[in-house]
Formats: sequence, C-alpha cells, structure tokens
Amino acid sequence: MKKIIQVGVTTLLGLATMGPLSAMDARFKDANNDMVADAPTDPKQWIDPSTLVFAYTPVEDPAVYAPVWAPFLDHLSKVTGKKVQFFPVQSNAAQLEAMRAGRLHVSGFNTGSNPIAVNCSGFVPFAMMASKDNRFGYEMEFITYPGSGIEKIEDIKGKRMAFTAETSNSGYKAPSALMRQQFKMEAGKDFTPVFSGKHDNSVLGVANKDYPAAAIANSVKLRMEARGVVKPEQTKVIYKSQSFPTTGYGHVYNLKPELAEKIKQAFFTFKWEGTTMAAEFNKAEPPQEKFMPITYKQHWAVVREIDQAMNVSYACK
Repeated sequence: MKKIIQVGVTTLLGLATMGPLSAMDARFKDANNDMVADAPTDPKQWIDPSTLVFAYTPVEDPAVYAPVWAPFLDHLSKVTGKKVQFFPVQSNAAQLEAMRAGRLHVSGFNTGSNPIAVNCSGFVPFAMMASKDNRFGYEMEFITYPGSGIEKIEDIKGKRMAFTAETSNSGYKAPSALMRQQFKMEAGKDFTPVFSGKHDNSVLGVANKDYPAAAIANSVKLRMEARGVVKPEQTKVIYKSQSFPTTGYGHVYNLKPELAEKIKQAFFTFKWEGTTMAAEFNKAEPPQEKFMPITYKQHWAVVREIDQAMNVSYACK
C-alpha cells in the first residue's frame, strides 16, 4: 500500500509569519482582545430565554444525532433550569444565520465555520471534545476508492474533486490551499470541483464511486465506519494532514452572564460513561471522552492562517 503523506499544514502553506485574522462585525465589542464578542455592558441587552435552543454542526444527518445528544441536553436542562430544544440544522449557512438572528443559543460549530460564527454571529466558543488525557482534533484526508487510478494528489488533475461546503476547513479551505500552493492546481482549470454539502455525503460518494476523490475530516469517516455505513476497504487515503481543532462548542454572546456560566458548567460536569454520547464519539481517534476548555484565540490560530491564505472574508453577508 502506498505510504500516506503527512505534513504540517502551517509549514506547508508558508503561513508561520502571518498575523491573526479578525474582522468582527461592528455590533460586537472586544474590549479584552480575546477575539470573541464581549457580553453587552447594559443588562437590558442580555437575553434569558425560557427554552435554550441547541444545534450540533451539520456535518452528518441531524436525525442521527438528536438521540445521541439527548443525555447531554437533559443534563444541560438540569444545570440551567431551562427547557432545551435540539435544532437539526441542515447547513452551515442556516446555523450561522440562526445564531445571528437570535434563534440559536448554544451550539457546536465545525472547525471552518468557527471564525465566521465568532465574527458574524457573536459565537463564544469555550469547549471542544477531547480524550481523557487531553488529546483532541482530527485530520484532513484526501480519499479515493481502490482502482480509481488515483495514487497521489497530482493524479486528481482532469478529474472531479468533491468538497463539502465553502465554510468547511477540512472539506474545502485547507485542501484548496494545499492544492493551490503545494501542487499548483486550480479548481476549474486543473480539476472540476463539486460540492456534496456534508462530509458524510463526500465519504459515501467516494465509497460508492460517484466521486473519484474527496477531501474530508477523518473523524466523520471513522464514525461512519464504526456504524457500518461504509467499510474501510471502500476508500483509500492518499494524503493526511496535521491535526486540526475539532468542533467548537459555545454560546451566543448576549446571554445573561449567569446563564452563560451555567451552560459552561453543564459542559464540564457532564458524565459521559455509559451514554449515547460515549457510544458515538468514543469511536474517534483520539477518542472523544469529555469536553475540555479551549480559547478561540489560541486553538483556532492555524485555521485563521489558512483562511488568510485563501483570502477568506469574515464579513457578514
């Protein structure tokens, strides 16, 4: 089997000297320079909803994840004293707009959407799934299927390449930057880009030979394999990146501060053992067994650098 290429994306793209990218919407304030929106100083601008609306990032079928998240949402309800509703968002755009419009209070935004959510929707990420010994993250993989004739990234020339969505880090931004800067391959010129919408669609598309190649988050593929949705032998990895931060969890900036603190408490006191959360997320590598504290400024630095290389704008549309 051909050896999988693994390199550091930051070094590969020549981004080490670039400064942080930030373009927070004018309605937000960041007095402490932590790169996320501050809570309003006027208590009249705080919100204290009777029902908290929670959404998980739409990387896979939302129907699969409603029962998975049920034990955590019960715990969140007990800690906050609020009713909690699971909101099955169908796209990154819908999720971003829901928080910006005040309809979404607690959420997990995928790696690539985090900067847009922070700058445009007032998202305040504070947690990420990790193993008990604090290992975290996932890798971007270029996958194909056995017998496709693709053994390395250069072999994608002249073929279709599946991405997920333009807001996705591993599903679009990082692989596009890699192909452009390292392999001098431009979408529309050297290969035909197609967008599947979600990582699971891309994995299934390659496994079923609908797409010759795709860029995906391997954490999604591993969970799909564990559920028997696809078999490991249906896909082949030709490139694997360094680790990226995974989904960031947090709340909207203008929650009543006492409520925001209770939400944080719920994440960090949730007992995973024996729950549907453990059954689903322990399958990852590293296993996701708890929520660990994170900061957007530190943990999303490499993602902002890739966005800068891709000329990604965080301006609200």
